[in-house]
Amino acid sequence: MSEQTMEDILNALYDLIQDARNAPLSADKCVVERDKVLDMLDEVMSKLPAELKQSRTIVDSRNDLIAQARREAEGILRSAREEAAQLVTQEEIYKQTKAKCQEMAMQTQLRMAQLRKASNDYMDDALRRTEEAIENSLSEVRDTRMKFKALAENQEKKTPVNVDDDQA
Repeated sequence: MSEQTMEDILNALYDLIQDARNAPLSADKCVVERDKVLDMLDEVMSKLPAELKQSRTIVDSRNDLIAQARREAEGILRSAREEAAQLVTQEEIYKQTKAKCQEMAMQTQLRMAQLRKASNDYMDDALRRTEEAIENSLSEVRDTRMKFKALAENQEKKTPVNVDDDQA
């Protein structure tokens, strides 16, 4: 099972259990290859850190986006201030430039707020989806484990133990 996504592995595990033979005298219990199921569960566990790493990457991307917006805003403000300084000599032009600078600053602040909100919404959504995927995967693994454990216990109960009368 190389380079499969966690969802692919869980689907394969689901199919394996779904297609498994029924246990003797039981319609709701089945027989599965223990090693195969355990290998699949190991692979799921190995994929979980990748999902968490992806979440961290999303957080880092959000932080980079905010930092880039700040640099862009500072650049715009610096540019507007330089332009205003060059036009100081004429009062009317100075007043117009100052008003333009303030408007640019307000637009920049508005743009930063929009970018921050968009990145926060994106991050929240991505983390929510990651959290749901991890919760679903964990729930499926727990359900499968409980079913497997019940099956194993049931099989252990049904397996007769041979005891020689001489040893008893």
